[in-house]
This record gives sequence, C-alpha cells and structure tokens, in this order.
Amino acid sequence: MIRFETTLGNFTIEFYEKEAPVSVANFLRYVDDGFFEGTIFHRIVPGFVIQGGGFTDDMTQKRTQAPIKNEADNGLKNSRGSLSMARTSDINSATSQFFVNLKDNGFLDHERGNFGYAVFARVAEGMDVIDKIAGVQTGRRRGFDDVPLEAVVMQSVRRVAP
Repeated sequence: MIRFETTLGNFTIEFYEKEAPVSVANFLRYVDDGFFEGTIFHRIVPGFVIQGGGFTDDMTQKRTQAPIKNEADNGLKNSRGSLSMARTSDINSATSQFFVNLKDNGFLDHERGNFGYAVFARVAEGMDVIDKIAGVQTGRRRGFDDVPLEAVVMQSVRRVAP
C-alpha cells in the first residue's frame, strides 16, 4: 500500500499486483526514488479524473524512466476510485503520470478497437480527499488547461504496511 500526503489531505492506495505487475513495479520504482514528492495534480476534470505524477508546481515536467508496456488488457475496469497509468496516443507510452477515476469511465477500458488505459491500483482509504482535490478551481497555466489555480502538491508518497 502507498500513502499519499497532499496539501489537501491524505489517501492510501492498494495495488493490483497480480493483474498489473509491470505497472505496479514501475510505480513502486518512482515511489522508492522519491520521484512523486513535490509533484502536483496538474489536471483536474470534475466528474472525470484527477491526474498527477509528472509536473512540479511551476509546470515543469520531470524527467522520467523509459515508457512501459500497456497492461490495459488485464480485465480491470476504470471505475470510480481506480488508478490508471496516463499515456499519450502511443499505447505503450506510460511513464510516471497516473490518474484517479472520479466515476466509472468505461470508455477508457480495454475493448476491441480501443486498447484503453491500464488500471493498476485503487483508492483504499481517503476517497473524500480525492473528491476534495477534484473540487478545486482550475484554469489555464503555461499552455495547459484544467490546472488547479492553487497547486495540490504531493508532499510525501511512501510505502505503508497494510
């Protein structure tokens, strides 16, 4: 399990290691390296997702490890409270960025003609904090839309015992 301490409160996630071993190992490498500390939730779309894990407060993108294989075909669904790997239009482009689904987003699931986004974890505790983050005011900053006007910073992202 991983505990996120943010400027708006704390939440804990648990992994789907069996279903998404590559995504989980990748995420844990970033956690253990302290990569997420000081990053922000840089994209917030109420009723859809909150996304983070790649940018600092000044919207500088952090340097990442190599992209990983997309595991969206693992049978897991992009349901409320699930975490998925963010990516570009390149199916196998996920690195450090992730998003938390604020509702069931079935159109992000793997299906014929749509490879989808790999679910690798779920919020185990603190969904109220996720909803609080989703409620902040957003705008345009440095060429990006849906950016919080006041940064929501990941202060600590660490492994914790279940």
